[in-house]
Amino acid sequence: MAGHGRSPCASCKLLRRRCSKDCIFAPHFPPDQPHRFSIVHKVFGASNVNKMLQELPVHHRADAVSSLVYEASVRMKDPVYGCAGTISYLHNQVSQLQMQLAVAQAEILCIKMQQESSSSLLISSRHDAHENKGFVFQHSSFDSPREFINYSSSRNHVAQEPLKRESPWP
Repeated sequence: MAGHGRSPCASCKLLRRRCSKDCIFAPHFPPDQPHRFSIVHKVFGASNVNKMLQELPVHHRADAVSSLVYEASVRMKDPVYGCAGTISYLHNQVSQLQMQLAVAQAEILCIKMQQESSSSLLISSRHDAHENKGFVFQHSSFDSPREFINYSSSRNHVAQEPLKRESPWP
């Protein structure tokens, strides 16, 4: 605020206007961070940001400015998709990691099954054996973890192809 021994806010500096005592931009765009307002101004326009901030209660304005700065910076990097592109990219990464986790869990299960079969572990109950309720782990019908994974994936209709990593940024 120019008249009070302080320099004008980043907004008033960029717009080359006098920074008044009640400037709506001053608390959110300090003079030492001009890039924040510059990006927001390029994407949304100063008057639109001014209208948005005036419609919000004072205690919500800081969060709104933070969101506007983030959205504007992402929109500058990816003008077409903006935050939606980032969200989509991260969603694909989560899906890919979930698939990798499922494969690792299936491989662990297969290894455990092979260990049980190699030690010829026989699990049965004398009471249930007569009624065919017992079960036996004598040998696995799968020769490798990949064979087990392919079998279980084909039964559960899970896609076999890994997801492609596509970044929204060039």
